[in-house]
Parts: sequence; structure tokens; C-alpha cells
Amino acid sequence: MTKQKKFILQESEIPTQWYNILADLPNKPLPPLHPGTKEPIGWEALAQIFPTECAKQELNTTDQWIDIPEEVLDKYKFYRSTPLVRAYELEKAIDTPAHIYFKNESTNPLGSHKINSALAQCYYCKQEGTTNVTTETGAGQWGAALAYAAKTFGLEAAVYQVKISMQQKPYRSSIMRTFGAAVTGSPSMSTRAGKDLLTIDPTHSGSLGTAISEALELASTTPHCKYVLGSVLNHVSLHQTIIGLEAEKQMAQAGEYPDTVIACFGGGSNFGGIAFPFLRHRILDGRNTEFIAAEPESCPKLTRGKFQYDFGDEAGYTPLLPMFTLGHQFKPANIHAGGLRYHGAGMIVSQLLKDGLMRGVDIPQIETFQAGMLFAQTEGIIPAPESCHAIAATIREAKKCKEEGRGKVILFNLSGHGLIDMSAYDQFINGDLQNYSISDQEITDNVNQLEQII
Repeated sequence: MTKQKKFILQESEIPTQWYNILADLPNKPLPPLHPGTKEPIGWEALAQIFPTECAKQELNTTDQWIDIPEEVLDKYKFYRSTPLVRAYELEKAIDTPAHIYFKNESTNPLGSHKINSALAQCYYCKQEGTTNVTTETGAGQWGAALAYAAKTFGLEAAVYQVKISMQQKPYRSSIMRTFGAAVTGSPSMSTRAGKDLLTIDPTHSGSLGTAISEALELASTTPHCKYVLGSVLNHVSLHQTIIGLEAEKQMAQAGEYPDTVIACFGGGSNFGGIAFPFLRHRILDGRNTEFIAAEPESCPKLTRGKFQYDFGDEAGYTPLLPMFTLGHQFKPANIHAGGLRYHGAGMIVSQLLKDGLMRGVDIPQIETFQAGMLFAQTEGIIPAPESCHAIAATIREAKKCKEEGRGKVILFNLSGHGLIDMSAYDQFINGDLQNYSISDQEITDNVNQLEQII
């Protein structure tokens, strides 16, 4: 009998609403605080920075379902649904009794899941009369998606790309410029935040926190400009739930339900996108599914960070957010998974971790590329370095199944392809790639410094 490899929804089956997990959480996250007064802030304050509708979505704890605007849904149909794929060859290579499925978000024209929220945020900006948007990006998947979405809705885009990632992945900058965005390496001399950092450290290679500071400063000083974000915040994860909602229908087509759901983790957007729709069944129905977020060993906020209020950026422009953090002045190692080089976890994921509804694992860089190579050689897709973390965590879980002599269903999110990351694969193949770690003392010192600031 022929085995079915791919499961794809018809356009009429694509979900028309996003799922808002905030409405179902047994314990709501603590509120964001004004950095000056330390008092909780409402959506009106957030709307000074973000699109108004996104600011409202950020703090919406009552509506379980949010309608996807018709214009956004029409754009989704350019590339959705994305396939759910059974990884038969990977299963065979590691000789596991587990059934492994992956949601392939690399098939859209921008190559990663980031476009799901970029289209929504740019739509909301256009609706309220915004003419310019600005953002940060690490590896460049978000920047590329934002540049395309901005052009789609007739907006001007300015992107601050982490300097080391810009050097490692120059073609991502080219993609952004192809879509008409202005791209600047961060930290730069174009903002006060950038100048201050370069004065202290002229060789600063950049971080997502640094790039966020610069983008926020530009937004606050440019008329009719809003800041849009690719991860961390609640409304971004909300838009990404289209991934898990599709996967839910596709798993039903396959006649199975995941025992374990896995995604790589930087700020939380693709983890929330695949996990939150399935988490609702654990929260509301008691379904015993395990959720695993895979982060770099060199940036371990989930496994070794401290839960407290922290800034979302390095300069301290953002509201204070309740998160597991390594401290907003943490300088991450120059790993190739640029989208995961962020100091803190989003508010929802941090609350889920506190409540024991998920867990984090941290994975060395070499292990992630070993997993990515095996996946490429078995399933024919070269994964992004970020996605390699999810693959490595999946392989770990699948090998446990073999050791324990039991089968289970594992679902992971392939958040993007690695076709613009081949220099990283070259380094791995040539033996030039290395692992990076962070000492307990370094984490303690950084968090202690944070406590003195806040």
C-alpha cells in the first residue's frame, strides 16, 4: 500500500481566525510596565509604538478567536496551506518507532514562517494611515518578510539587521533591498542608541536587542511611522497560530495526534505558532501532549535564565516585560542561528514555562548542524540553522523512543529553509564551526547587573 507523504488543505479549508491563547491561560501573564513609573500600561500606550490593532491584540485576554482580515487571508492564499509532511526517511535513518511529522513553513516565497505576521502587521499599519514601518532582524528571515509585506501594502520599510548576521548572510540583505527596504547594519551611527553602544564597544557585533533599540528610536522620531516586530510579543504569536491550526486539520487527515510538539526558540513566534493551538487541548481538555522549545546552548534563557521584568531591547526603550531572561545587555555568541540570538522569552511562553506546560532544551551548535545535515540527506530539504535546533530536539526524542521501545507521534515546525545559509554549512562541512557556551557566573553577573538597573 502506498504511504501518504504530504497532507495539504484546500483553500476553502484554510482557517479564517487566529487562536488567542491568552483567553484560555489558567494564569495570565503579568502586565507590561511603564519603564519610568513601573505601573502597568494599556494598549493606548503600546499604540504609540505599534499598529493600534496589534496593540489591542497584545493585551486581549477575553477573545479566544480573532478574525483574520479578508485582505490578509487573500494574501495567505498565495502560499497557504503549507504542507504537513511525514518524515519517513528520517525515521528510517535513526531507526525509530516514532512517527515524525513536520509542518513545512519553508515553502512560501519568503522561505520562512515570518511572512504570516508581517502581512498582518503591515495591513493594520496601512489601515490606520501609517506610511512607514521600521523593524529589526537577525538572520534576516523577518526582515525579508517585512520588506515584502510592506511593498505589498504600499509602505516604506527600514530594517536594522544585526551586524554579524549581515556579514554571515549578505544575500538576506539583498532580498530586503530587492523589495525596496532600506537596510542598515546594527549597531550603527544613525541613531543615538547605536552611537552609544559603539562608543563603549567599537567592535560590537550586534544583537537583536540592539537592533530593536535602533528601530524603536527611528519609529519614535519619524512621522507616520510604526515599529513592527517579528517575535516575542503576544500579537506576533497570535498571527502565527495559522501554522498550528492548519497542522491540527492535517494531523486529522493523517489519522494521528501529536504526543510531542517541538519548535526552535528565539523569542517565541514559531514555537507559539505551532504549539498554541495544540496547547489549548491540554489546557481545556487535559490532553497529555508535551511541548518542547529548542534554543541554542549559547543563549539559554528558557533553561538557565531568570524570570523577572526586563527590557525587550538593549537601550531600555521598550516597556518592561515579564520574561525568562539573560539580561537585556547580554551579548550572544556569533552563532549562525541569528534568529535565536535574543536575550529573553516572550511573556506567554514565560508563563507557560512557569506553569510547567512546556519545557526548554538547549542544544550545541555542532549538534544542530549534524541534525540539519541528516535531515537534508534524508528528506531533501536544507533547513535554516534556526530550524536545525527543532530537528536536533526531534531526533533526541525519537532516539528515546527507540531506547524505551515505544512509539509516539512527534510534530515539529520546519520554520524555514537554509538555502541562503550555505556558508554556515560550508563551515560545518570543513570542520571550522565551533560550539559556544555560557558560564553560570556570566549569567549571574548579567542578571545581577539587570537587577541594579531595574
